Amino acid sequence: MKILVFQHAASEHPGSFRDVMKARGFAMQTVELDEGEAIPPLQGFDVLLVMGGPQDVWQTGKHPWLLDEMAAIKSWVEAGRPYLGVCLGHQLLAQALGGEAGRMTSPEVGMGTVEIVPDQIFHGLPSLWPCLQWHGAEVKRVPEGAVRLASSSACAIQAQRWGNCAYGLQFHVELTRTTTSEWGNLPEYKMALERVRGPGALEVLAAEVEEQFAGLYGAAQTIFSNFIDIAEQALAPI
Repeated sequence: MKILVFQHAASEHPGSFRDVMKARGFAMQTVELDEGEAIPPLQGFDVLLVMGGPQDVWQTGKHPWLLDEMAAIKSWVEAGRPYLGVCLGHQLLAQALGGEAGRMTSPEVGMGTVEIVPDQIFHGLPSLWPCLQWHGAEVKRVPEGAVRLASSSACAIQAQRWGNCAYGLQFHVELTRTTTSEWGNLPEYKMALERVRGPGALEVLAAEVEEQFAGLYGAAQTIFSNFIDIAEQALAPI
């Protein structure tokens, strides 16, 4: 299986999802869209993984490549091909298919819990479990035909599924032990964090993530393994 990854910041990579890829022998190719790399022909890939980033879906004037990215996402998922979007990737999925993403009243930043609706991608997880939130935008309305799969007290649409194998997750579980410090170096992320939790919040958040890292890592391995199982089912010859 070949996995194509769209990245929007070097530090917003697949993180611990890569451990599942390595264990299952999958190849990964990354396109750093924010650095001007072009989207390759999609025919040679099996799965599209779209990560987070400091951009917003409506910033197409500032980041015109977002238009090409959303067009690629739309054509990919409408062809019934497996897709997983995280944070910005979740919002791009909704926007590309006719849903709506917009700015939140207040950013959701820090460790929290999500409540999930039973779905194959969450098989093996409890109805409530910890995750990291770090976003100032959200999906306001899912596309026609999409199903809402998770929510939090601050964000009603924490996960969605469109069709059989296109998923979006607003929350983060894919972290590595260096993720918090790496994201804290992004001005947009640091600003959102300090707006919610005050100056010096990065060190506190890093400690909170470290304390719950085992749970985050376990959830990441479960979710991504489940997603790969879904992808293999979708790609299997009829």
